[in-house]
Amino acid sequence: MHRAAARISRSTPHHHHLTTTVRHLVRPLSSSPPRRGLFTTRAIPRPLHAAHEPLKSSMYFRRLPVALVSSLVVGYGAWYSYNATNVPNGPAVARSFTSQADAALPTRTVLVVGADEIRQGTIVGDAPISKTTGEDGRRIVEMLTPDQATQKLRKLEKSFSVNRGEGVTRYDLVQLPSNDPIEDDHAEKIVDYPSRAAVGNEAKSDWMFWGVFDGHSGWTTSATLRESLINYVATELNDTFKAAAGTQPSSAAIDMAIKTGFNRLDNEIVHKSVEKVFKASSKTVAAELLQPALSGSCALLSFYDSRSKLLRVACTGDSRAVLGRRAQSGKWTATALSEDQTGGNPHEAARLRGEHPGEDNVVRNGRVLGGLEPTRAFGDAVYKWSREVASKLRSNFFGRSPSPLLKTPPYVTAEPVVTTTKIEPEQGDFLVLATDGLWEMLTNEEVVGLVGQWLESESRGSSSSQFDIAWSKIFGSQNRPLPVEQAKDGNLDGQKTPIRMEQWGLNPDAKDRFVVKDKNVATHLVRNALGGSNEEQVSALLTLPAPFSRRYRDDLTVQVIFFGSGPRTGEVTVNHEATAQEPLKAKL
Repeated sequence: MHRAAARISRSTPHHHHLTTTVRHLVRPLSSSPPRRGLFTTRAIPRPLHAAHEPLKSSMYFRRLPVALVSSLVVGYGAWYSYNATNVPNGPAVARSFTSQADAALPTRTVLVVGADEIRQGTIVGDAPISKTTGEDGRRIVEMLTPDQATQKLRKLEKSFSVNRGEGVTRYDLVQLPSNDPIEDDHAEKIVDYPSRAAVGNEAKSDWMFWGVFDGHSGWTTSATLRESLINYVATELNDTFKAAAGTQPSSAAIDMAIKTGFNRLDNEIVHKSVEKVFKASSKTVAAELLQPALSGSCALLSFYDSRSKLLRVACTGDSRAVLGRRAQSGKWTATALSEDQTGGNPHEAARLRGEHPGEDNVVRNGRVLGGLEPTRAFGDAVYKWSREVASKLRSNFFGRSPSPLLKTPPYVTAEPVVTTTKIEPEQGDFLVLATDGLWEMLTNEEVVGLVGQWLESESRGSSSSQFDIAWSKIFGSQNRPLPVEQAKDGNLDGQKTPIRMEQWGLNPDAKDRFVVKDKNVATHLVRNALGGSNEEQVSALLTLPAPFSRRYRDDLTVQVIFFGSGPRTGEVTVNHEATAQEPLKAKL
């Protein structure tokens, strides 16, 4: 680790001071000149490992521009000196760093958080930490300890055993907010479907649904999907299976049922809501009904039919589904079951240009009309309403002015791309569904390998054996490479280069980056996405308050589904050791 320090000490009536020795917690995007005046800093040159480009995300204005960490050591009295009106009892007086009184005081690690920087330090004393320090918006917040970081990671984790003997044994999920409130959402449901073509114990099959929804410009669209999307899709599937008169519907018919469910719900969100608003002619009604239309959300929904063992994944947007499957080598293989649908995807860009001929700016800078990155999404009505509707809503109620580039809407669709995969439960297949916040940090192979690593650890009976701990203290870490087949020639197969590689300068081949500490495998993935064995980085990223945290990480929602043949009790039970302290009943 590179380290630099400059020391200033000032006393306060409470005999507190701040000593900070800043370490590089994340890779800086760009260099910054040393600051002058109160804080003495020194830039630390580091070699560049990769080309650096501006971070991108699903939302037009939610860029992640800078991660700068520099060096700082400063007396505690300087904390108040950001704003001279807050200096307690007059000017501070210099004092020694080595006094016995200081030695007896508690010390805490803090982060100094600004618009484009993070600095780490140690505060001496027990005064309050979180405080806005000036008009520039800089804040000082107490850094979470590793144990506190773990508590935050596990706050929203859930795990369930599926004891139905129908091809699924367990699923884990976790969420980690960055926005406040979180804009992601999720849903899970099992539908007990009677099959007319079968008798006896074969007369029923499970339709199992899991979905993750990545909201942007607000949380209301993703919340609407949580409440309604599975029901809309299940209704269409039910009608399709009934129409087949006891036979298995064609694959095309099932795919169309899923697409119809998606499109029907989006039509309710975007167009039916407008009809109700114009009819009611009430701003109160407009405020309630138009929110899910004005915000937006990607959607990733999986549908598993236990009778056919077919898994369908419907993708609208840039969340991603990846299948883990055992190879003959004993390692795991990673297979993407969805494709990120953004303006940077050549297939999506070509589709949009074909649907809007002559509009040179239909895709600009990898974004729809230069604004929205996902080319498919629920809501985002400003890309779907006609100019007349948008203008009428704005003049009579509220809303945004239509883009001057808007000529032939809709430009964005909620219709998903559906893929179908035959699952092999007896081989231990598993599925990872996650919003793009995970894939910004890890590759498909790393995610599948991390699940494989977690499975190996579970089979040994503990996350970290006493032998492993003792060995690492004496000889260093015994971490093995992830048990996954690597992509050929390092080809990411259409994946975006993860941000941690692209901008933090992390070496993808570095050893000992990953760790197993969690009983919930989804939490295990999130921990390693944030830094893994680098506890300092994990704690720093989890300490950052909203909205600063959005510069370094997105909302994260992860689901992991394990296929297999388990007990047939018909129950779905909570795995308490992998679920947050307040046990939650299964909603399936």
